[in-house]
Amino acid sequence: RRDKQPLEYPSAGSTFKRPEGSYASLLIDQCGLKGLSVGDAQVSLKHSGFIINKGNASCRDVLELAEKVSKIVKNKTGYNLELEPVVLR
Repeated sequence: RRDKQPLEYPSAGSTFKRPEGSYASLLIDQCGLKGLSVGDAQVSLKHSGFIINKGNASCRDVLELAEKVSKIVKNKTGYNLELEPVVLR
């Protein structure tokens, strides 16, 4: 687990549910989104299924990045990525 997951940074764990017929991290990788960031929220370079906090990421940063990733993946692959964590507003 230590080798494959970005445990050295805070995160909410796996960011997206597994879409039927593929894997969220595979789709994110195929779209070239590893390292994409909004503020201090970043798609992990170690495992693209995680959005990590590189320092002072706000909830808004994380949600904006997740939405950006979802839109790009949908446009490029046709897959719809759903958030794994429950977001209370």
